[in-house]
Amino acid sequence: MFRRVMLAAAAFGAMFAGAAQAQEKVRIGVLNDQSGVFSTYQGVGSVIAAQMAVEDYGRKAAGKPVEVITADHQNKTDVGVGIARRWYDTESVDAIFDLPNSAIALAVAGMSEQKNKVFIGSGAGTALLTGEKCTPNTVHWTYDTYAYGRGLGKAVVAQGGKKWFFITADYAFGHDLEKQAAEGVKASGGVVLGAVRHPLGTADYASFLLQAQASGADIVGVANAGDDTITSMKQAAEFGLTRKQKLVGLILGMNGLPALGLKAAQGAQIMNPFYWDLNDGTRAFAKRFAERHPQNNYPNDMQAGVYASVLHYLKAVDKVGGATDGKAVVSAMKATPTDDVLFGKGVIRADGRKIHPLYLLQVKSPEESKSKWDLLKVVATIPGDQAFRPESEGNCPLVKK
Repeated sequence: MFRRVMLAAAAFGAMFAGAAQAQEKVRIGVLNDQSGVFSTYQGVGSVIAAQMAVEDYGRKAAGKPVEVITADHQNKTDVGVGIARRWYDTESVDAIFDLPNSAIALAVAGMSEQKNKVFIGSGAGTALLTGEKCTPNTVHWTYDTYAYGRGLGKAVVAQGGKKWFFITADYAFGHDLEKQAAEGVKASGGVVLGAVRHPLGTADYASFLLQAQASGADIVGVANAGDDTITSMKQAAEFGLTRKQKLVGLILGMNGLPALGLKAAQGAQIMNPFYWDLNDGTRAFAKRFAERHPQNNYPNDMQAGVYASVLHYLKAVDKVGGATDGKAVVSAMKATPTDDVLFGKGVIRADGRKIHPLYLLQVKSPEESKSKWDLLKVVATIPGDQAFRPESEGNCPLVKK
């Protein structure tokens, strides 16, 4: 009997010691795709960005060392949710960052509220995170489907592209991106003739491209992301679709352009809140980032968003005096104006939306480009209060009517 009591006491003591040790650190997790269609766009680059932010902040917050851990969600909701639950329940993770794949992001946002942790989406796109699915524990940092879809929809219609057909990724992000772009098109006087949806990671787009070609649309809106965007746009060019119709990649990111090629992509316009060549500060960060990246890649907007959001999160942890109360940390993030070298000055609204300018960027021609990552030029700047959905229209329960 005595032996059983002593064993139980020892086990309890070890558990208590482990919990106490965990509380001596601020632990943040970067959860993203590290082996699939989004791995080039977030992947190890987002992990590097988080590590750089921790180092630049001084490696401590609220007097405790800050540790970065990471995992691959494989674009599977059950895998991503399982990792997040394990991190929160048994590995003392205080906050989760990045999280491309909106279905996983929405699930983790809900879990973070239940467990009073922090979720900060940089790779996640769905505008539901600051709309009907907003929580007091969520911040949406870099971009969303409303800003990109509405912005490009309006810009292309203004240039004469009035009849649209969509090729859309068949999951939450793609559906939302199509919806936002379609509403932007219609609000500007354009029409949507139809849409077709494809599974994530599709290799052959022939049947979808045939439907787009037969639609009679002026514009084929590509409402997917990552390697899906590059594959579908490459095949569209090979298919001859671009001879009579114009492709618009709603999430055509910088990292995909070398694979697509400037000859095929030149003149295309994209929305983005960050580009490495904006100013001396962004150029210096890009150089440091590339030196650490396994492929010497330059940072994109979502990786920059991880860096900036980790910095602001650590400031809030310092302000609160700890990381254990996720709601209090997010409240401090909202109460403190944002200011960093990559996005400049900004704010986080009550609905969790981080506000900063967006840039309308145009892909350079091969003749204009001077190096591998010299890909884009700024055409226009859209102020943050005009780029993102008005807070009053999102139906976020946190926003007072």
